[in-house]
Amino acid sequence: MRQLVIAERVCLIGHIVSKAFGLVGMLLVVPNSQIILNLSQVGETAIQLSMAGGGVVDIILGTVAVSIYAYRTLGLGTWLAFMLPAMFISLGSELLGTSTGFPFGDYSYLSGLGYKIAGLVPFTIPLSWFYVGLSSYLIARTGLKVAQKPSWGRHIAAIAIGALLFTCWDFALEPAMSQTSLPFWYWEQPGAFFGTPYQNYAGWFGTSALFMSVAGLLWRNTSIKLERSQLNLPLVVYLTNFAFAAGLSLAAGFSIPVLLGLSLGVTPAVVLWLRSSTTPSEVAVEPVSKEVSVAKVEVALK
Repeated sequence: MRQLVIAERVCLIGHIVSKAFGLVGMLLVVPNSQIILNLSQVGETAIQLSMAGGGVVDIILGTVAVSIYAYRTLGLGTWLAFMLPAMFISLGSELLGTSTGFPFGDYSYLSGLGYKIAGLVPFTIPLSWFYVGLSSYLIARTGLKVAQKPSWGRHIAAIAIGALLFTCWDFALEPAMSQTSLPFWYWEQPGAFFGTPYQNYAGWFGTSALFMSVAGLLWRNTSIKLERSQLNLPLVVYLTNFAFAAGLSLAAGFSIPVLLGLSLGVTPAVVLWLRSSTTPSEVAVEPVSKEVSVAKVEVALK
């Protein structure tokens, strides 16, 4: 278990560093690439490597970190019960979207995010739906105390808020990835919301709500009680990915989508994290049972 914790932390740190490196690269290196390329062969090699696989590496590291965390904290079956629906449903939705325009709108992926499945969707896209989606859902579910006070209302609210947190990440991500000088996808017909169709956000919310609902049903017989410290990794992952997108969008002048994501995504995520219990694993029955056992022994001795 210790080795898993170390691997999880190494991957998480690598994910954060990769995001920071990518942000700096896209904001400083790309606009001044000619100057930096002239510095040395090392600079040229670094830029080529970062541009060729930087986006792929940070997504893979994030996926591995969250996967180890989920396996270690939730268990193998519970982890797979979320990961598989999240990846297959999101991939199906993305393939449908890039082929027909539903449910996101007419768009196409450019290079930069890795090998494209069926020539349409980079393999890293369903990975990102999984690891940010699980982080969002666990934050919502734990903050609403679904395991401690289970009800249909709380389950539905956790799915709705988890999907909202996930969609709010896209408020900052969308203009950064499609409307800047180095886009990763483009819209056939730019939409009304800073170049993005409103339909896109409905597609994000609906797709994430669907796989969170499937996971919730598969988890129905599993009591998932996380304390606040166990929610640190999902919160860090969510904030890191939002910060990366926000940095790119703000640099390009897209402040309103970032502010919207901060108010509807980041703020609720932090509030839900603060609402989570600090000691969920305390069991008051154990000391009582011990006292009863001692009492029985005393009676037997008499």
